[in-house]
Amino acid sequence: QDGPQRKKRKSEAGAADKQLDILAIGTAVGSILLYSTVKGELQSKLDGGHDSRVNCVRWHQESCCLYSCSDDKHIVEWNTQTCKVKCKWKGDNSSVTCLCISPDGKMLLSAGRTIKLWDLETKEVYRHFTGHATSVSSLMFTTVKPTNESKPFDGITGLYFLSGAIHDRLLSVWYIRSDRKEKNAVMFFTVTDEPTFVDLTVSEVKEEPVKLAVVCRDGQLHLFEHILNGYCKKPLTSNCIIQIATPGNDGDSTPKPVPILAAAFCTDKQSLLLVYGNTLQPIIEKVSLNTSESHICLVRDIQKVLSLKTDAAVTKVKTPVVNSDAKVLVPGIPGHSTAVKTPALGKEKKKNKRKPGETEESIEERLGALDIDVSKVKTPGGLPQTDSFAVLLVQGLESNDAEILNKVLNTRKENIVKNTVARMPIHAVIPLLHELTKRLQGNPYSASLMVRWLKSVFTLHASYLSTLPDLIPQLGMLYQLMESRVKTLQKLSRLHGRLFILVTQVAASQTVQEVLEVNQAAKLVYEDDSSEEEGSDDEMIGDKDSDENWDEDEEKEEQSDEQDMTVEKEINGDSDLEPENESEEE
Repeated sequence: QDGPQRKKRKSEAGAADKQLDILAIGTAVGSILLYSTVKGELQSKLDGGHDSRVNCVRWHQESCCLYSCSDDKHIVEWNTQTCKVKCKWKGDNSSVTCLCISPDGKMLLSAGRTIKLWDLETKEVYRHFTGHATSVSSLMFTTVKPTNESKPFDGITGLYFLSGAIHDRLLSVWYIRSDRKEKNAVMFFTVTDEPTFVDLTVSEVKEEPVKLAVVCRDGQLHLFEHILNGYCKKPLTSNCIIQIATPGNDGDSTPKPVPILAAAFCTDKQSLLLVYGNTLQPIIEKVSLNTSESHICLVRDIQKVLSLKTDAAVTKVKTPVVNSDAKVLVPGIPGHSTAVKTPALGKEKKKNKRKPGETEESIEERLGALDIDVSKVKTPGGLPQTDSFAVLLVQGLESNDAEILNKVLNTRKENIVKNTVARMPIHAVIPLLHELTKRLQGNPYSASLMVRWLKSVFTLHASYLSTLPDLIPQLGMLYQLMESRVKTLQKLSRLHGRLFILVTQVAASQTVQEVLEVNQAAKLVYEDDSSEEEGSDDEMIGDKDSDENWDEDEEKEEQSDEQDMTVEKEINGDSDLEPENESEEE
C-alpha cells in the first residue's frame, strides 16, 4: 500500500519515512505481521485483535492507522506504532471479507454479503448497499470528486465505487446519494468468468473516463473504459480482451494458453504491468497496448524464461537444517493433520557410534523412520480424515471418486445432509446437481436418498441458482426425470389401491376357510374295561342303599302322621267316623 501522500511537518517526516517501507500481512490465525521491505525482516506483530483468519488489511492515507477485517465478524483499527488495538467493532452478522477507505479518509467501506459505509469518527453505519448473492471480494472507489459540482461536497456524497463478488461474473458500480432511497447498483460490467484481480484508474475530472482492468479465473484480461454519468440499465461489455499464448513449436504445433495472474495500470494510465505464467515463478512485464482492437493475443515463450531461471538456481540450492523442535506443516486443506516421524537424538548417536560387531540398519528400516504415519491419517473406512462431510464431498466431485461420493451421498441423516450442503462452497453446487441427476438416471432405486440432497440444495442455494443465466439447460435433464416420475405417480397409486384390495380379500377368504374346516372329532379315545365294571357295581350298590333308605323314611313319616291324627280325633271327639272319611284323611 502507498504511504502518506500529503505534505508533513518536519517532526512527522521521520515517522512517515519509516512507514513507507512497511508491508502489512494478514495471517490465517488472526495476527497481522508488519514486514520491513528495506531491512528484509519482520518488524513487529499485531496480536489480540482477531480470533479467526484475516481477510483484508488496509492502510489509512494520512496516519499510521491500519484497518483489518476477519471471519470473526469484526473490524479492528490498529495503532502500528504501539502495536495495540485502537478500536474494535462488529462489522456484519457474517464474516467481513473486504475493506476500502474513502479518498478523504473519513469513511470506510466494509463488505461481507452486504456493503456498509461507516463513519470512522462515530463508528456508525452511514449507508447500506445490497445486491450481491455471495461474499464480496473487491472494493474500490472510482471517483474522488462528485460529477455534480453545483452542490457543496461533503467528502463522500456523489462518489462512485466498484465491487466484485466470488462466483459472480458482474462487477457492480454504486452511487452514494445524499438520501437513503436508492440502495441498488447503478451500473454493471460483465466479464467471462469470476474476477480474481481488479485494478482501475481513478477519475479526477467529470469528463475523464474510468479505466478498468479485470483479470478473470480463466486467465483472460478485460479492459473497460467508461464515463460514469448515472444509471445504466444494460451491463457493459469489455472494450478489449487480452490473452497470452505460447508459440507453436516444431514438436507441438498447437499454441497453449498462458494464464494472466494480475494486471495493474502504470502511473501514465496508458501502459499495463502484466503478471503471467506460474504462481511460483511469475513473469512481470510492462506492456503498452492499443485498445482500439477488440481482442489481443500476446505470444510469449515461457519455457525459455523458466529454463534459464531454473538452471541458474540449481547451483544455489541449499538444504535447510531442520531442528528437532520444529513443526512440519503439510500442505493441503486446513483441517488435515499429518504426523511426521522425526528421528530421536539417541538413535542418531548410536548410528554415528556403531560398533564393528553390530549389524547395519537395513534400507527398509531407514525408510520407515522417514515415512509418514498413515494410520493416524486414515479412518477405519479407508477415507482421509476431514473436519466435515463438505470437504469430502468437494474432493469427491473434483476427483470424481466413486468411493468418496458413495460414502457421503448414502447418508440417511437429515441433519448431516443439511449441514453438508450449507457448508459446501457455491462453485460445487452445479457439479453436485449433475452427480445427483446421473445417479437418479442410472439407478432409480436410489431416489429416496438423492431427493434429500436435492431438497437441501434447492432450499439453501436457491438465490445462487437463480443468478445463473444457463440454469434451464443445466437442470433440464433433472426436470424431465422428475416430470416423468410425477406423471406415473397417479397411475401407480391406482394400481397400488386395487392390488391392496385384492390382497386383503384373498387373505380374508383364506382365514374363513381355515375356520370352517376345523375338525372337532377327538383324535384319540382311551378306554379301560376294569374301571368301568367296578364303577357300575359301585353305582348299583349305591342305588340299592338309597332305595332302602327312602322306604324306611316313608314308613316312619306315615306312622308319625297316624299318631297325630288319633290325638286330634280324641280331642275333637270324632273318633267314631266313617271308614270313607277316615281313608280320605289318610
